[in-house]
Amino acid sequence: MCQPVEVCPGIFQIPARRPSCHVYVIVGTNKTVMIDSGIDSHFTDLSSALNDIGFSPSDIDLVVNTHEHFDHIGGNKYFYQTAIIAAGRLAAAKITEKDEYVTMYSSYSADYHFTKPHIWFESGAFIDLENAKFEVLNTPGHTSGCICIYETCNKLLFSGDTVFAQGTLSAIAPSGSAGDYVHSMEMLNTKKIKRLFPGHGALSKTPSKDIKRALENAKTKLQEAKMGDTWSESTPLDTKSQ
Repeated sequence: MCQPVEVCPGIFQIPARRPSCHVYVIVGTNKTVMIDSGIDSHFTDLSSALNDIGFSPSDIDLVVNTHEHFDHIGGNKYFYQTAIIAAGRLAAAKITEKDEYVTMYSSYSADYHFTKPHIWFESGAFIDLENAKFEVLNTPGHTSGCICIYETCNKLLFSGDTVFAQGTLSAIAPSGSAGDYVHSMEMLNTKKIKRLFPGHGALSKTPSKDIKRALENAKTKLQEAKMGDTWSESTPLDTKSQ
């Protein structure tokens, strides 16, 4: 992981290179929330980055997993005794039941213990930090359990692997759906989004344009799926850049 960056007042991005994901820390009035926890083998780097912004792992009150993949949930076990772990309902079910094929743990020698969520979010759940208010949005497509976290006051979107900068979409993983992806992008396209913070890659400089572009890409995914093409997890789609 790299040095943390304060991307908005009280919101820090802890960047990571693959196979891990970016981690975001949101400093509330009385509680501190972390979005995703990265892979377990990068915890030492994550702990050091938290220290750089004045926190220890025990200072995190809530960890929100944007979906069920190993690179977003692996660090959960280091927060399990001191924080509440949360995920969307469908992601939480797969993590709890140790569905190693869907979580992709079967491909990596990672420790699965203490990753399961304490809270199973439904779409529309609300997190109130007083100085920031977050709505949980179900955004299936990449997986069935994907969620985005939308900060309603400042119009910020934490998108996990649902959508990246320039409208790039993740490949459809096991349990994902091209049709769901279109629906999710159509829903996000109705939201006013001023900043977009993805789980991988660069921050979006033009979030509204990127969401519109992502909707076009999702429709292309659906057409390709109808034609019987298969999708590789290693080749996310960005129709504009190909």
